[in-house]
Amino acid sequence: MVKRGGPNPCPPIIVGVGVGGNFEMSALLSKEALTIPFGEENPDPAIADIELKILQEINKLGIGPGGYGGSVTALDVHIKALPCHIASLPVAVNIQCHAHRMREATL
Repeated sequence: MVKRGGPNPCPPIIVGVGVGGNFEMSALLSKEALTIPFGEENPDPAIADIELKILQEINKLGIGPGGYGGSVTALDVHIKALPCHIASLPVAVNIQCHAHRMREATL
């Protein structure tokens, strides 16, 4: 999906992936994955390893910041997963541009 999107999502990007449940849940999970703080590692070591491998493969595409080429196309990849029936494995990918911002405030 990142290769297909190329420079359109204004890299560097953050990638959220939702896996499992039904398709509606995987789509929601992919959006929720984008709210995980930058640099936070998945508590499941197997999923954390997959996130790192996907990030490395994305950055090998050479799309780079703004689509002008380079080695940093994505800053982070986050995966959220749910169990699902063995006959299906829904997957949703959400790509967020560099302008993705999160803020916390305590009132």
